[in-house]
Amino acid sequence: MQEPRKPQATLEVVAERAGVSRATVSRVVNGSDRVKADARKAVEQAIRELNYVPNRAARSLAQGRTNSIALVVPENTAKFFADPYFAKVVQGAAQYVAGTEFMLTLLLSTESDPAKTTRYLQGGNVDGALVLSHHAADRSYADLGSLLPLVYGGRTMSTDQNEIYVVDIDNIAAARQATEVIIAQGRTRLAMIAGPQDMGAGLDRLTGFQQAVHNAGLEPAVIRIGDFTPASGHRIMQQLIESKADFDGLFAASAQMGFGALQALAEAGFKVPADVSVTAVDDDSFARSSTPPLTTIAQFPERQGEIMAELLIKRIQGEQVPEWSIMDTKLVLRDSH
Repeated sequence: MQEPRKPQATLEVVAERAGVSRATVSRVVNGSDRVKADARKAVEQAIRELNYVPNRAARSLAQGRTNSIALVVPENTAKFFADPYFAKVVQGAAQYVAGTEFMLTLLLSTESDPAKTTRYLQGGNVDGALVLSHHAADRSYADLGSLLPLVYGGRTMSTDQNEIYVVDIDNIAAARQATEVIIAQGRTRLAMIAGPQDMGAGLDRLTGFQQAVHNAGLEPAVIRIGDFTPASGHRIMQQLIESKADFDGLFAASAQMGFGALQALAEAGFKVPADVSVTAVDDDSFARSSTPPLTTIAQFPERQGEIMAELLIKRIQGEQVPEWSIMDTKLVLRDSH
């Protein structure tokens, strides 16, 4: 049985705590742009401190639940629609939710006003949220976790939450295994195109690469940071070629970056794998359609979406669930190594 919810603070109490008028609090809650930045910050802090939920949410809570959950992607729209990973996670979550009483809402967090998404989630519109592609700068989710059940897809960068629920692969192990495939081919001068270092997957895959190189008694030839997109893989590989970097093996932290890197290598006349052995993580359409097809570590994002939705709904219903759910991966050997 869930414990009864505590009485909610009112607009007047929030206004008094923030030192502003009731009307100002109302405008912040309803997402109005007609509020000065310092006033908005004071109101949002008061809302967090008081665990304030707007009246429309209180009415829903009095009736039970909204029976709605959100899937939040803190990425720009172009990146969301270009990345097959996101589509698979959404598909898996939607398939699971379809068999329940809940509805799934997709929220793409805006770059211009990321707090807008947080205000929506705080407003009692949903019973919980799935959060994908979490960056270190997304501080709002650490605060939101104390007000709303959350489940993260991928290791969160928030370290100050009491309870963090994550569904992910072991990115360190995946990157280490992909790098070991290169080393097993006798390659000794290894380069890496790493992912963003403000994300758990970006950090962990770099760590896995470094572990494999160290365990083999080698030193990395070169490491560059990309953003998981094909364009960044292409650009970085062009820069490495132009700088005459000396490497005979490449690990790309995502298949998309590996795809772009392979294009740049082909344009410069390099043969893969004769000149450079290449592996990556993610067995997606980019891995399968590259030339040559990429050797990768497969993760299963559709299953990840299913597990995330299942855990979130169980949390909403008051059930105990594991804080960490680590999914299996699979080595897929193709012609790039």
